[in-house]
Amino acid sequence: MASTAGAGKAEGSAHRYADRTSERHRAVHDLLDRGHSRRAIAQELGLARGTVRKFASAVTPDELGTGKWHNLPSILDPYKPYLHQRWQEGCTNARTLFEEIRSAGFPGQCTIVREYLRPLRSGLDPAGRTSKPPSVRDVTGWMTRHPDSLTSEETLKIKGILARCPQLDTAADQVRSFAEMMRDRAGHHLPQWLTEADATGLPELRSFVVGVRSDLSAVTAGLTLTLPFSSGAVEGQVNRIKMLKRQMFGRAGVDLLRKRILLAR
Repeated sequence: MASTAGAGKAEGSAHRYADRTSERHRAVHDLLDRGHSRRAIAQELGLARGTVRKFASAVTPDELGTGKWHNLPSILDPYKPYLHQRWQEGCTNARTLFEEIRSAGFPGQCTIVREYLRPLRSGLDPAGRTSKPPSVRDVTGWMTRHPDSLTSEETLKIKGILARCPQLDTAADQVRSFAEMMRDRAGHHLPQWLTEADATGLPELRSFVVGVRSDLSAVTAGLTLTLPFSSGAVEGQVNRIKMLKRQMFGRAGVDLLRKRILLAR
């Protein structure tokens, strides 16, 4: 156990070193491209001149020894499928993609994203590396679950889907509003919600609105009050009748079933 923990810690330290090296390499070359001298770069970044010289001489971070850590787990791993998906959709701006994944919880810097995208700019085809499109069940689950229960990858996927489908985005907003009413027991907001849901023009929401309005008082009470009444006793009797029917393999007539129900203890 101790050796496993030690190995994990070593891998984490190595990967942090690789990320830091890549960031510094990028910073040095950005300043060189702007015309800064190596002395000025050393002063601005707080590095020794020999270190700046080494970074300036390396065309890629791999030449600095970071390549041997490329197969280690990365903090960017959960977001890579989303990055490739957005790249295929035509979004190739590293800063834009960084802002999108940062809003979903990415803890790293823009430099990590920019370095990861550099091979794609060189002509690497990301088509074979995209994930399988989500199913209808997946999307429905992401929309109806609490946002805090979604993983970072799920959050990015549902965000991308809703951005491409305004109707689905509208439906998701209504679902979240209804869920908040249920959570907060705010049944007094139900009439306003019904009006807004009906105004969306979405057939599925309109059908739901018609059903709610057909028994509005009961639904409002369910969203507002905690009544002392319970259907638990009825459900218990129903389950007992089903058990008796199963014991007779479904062949009991009404008279026999009635006697067994009344005489059973």
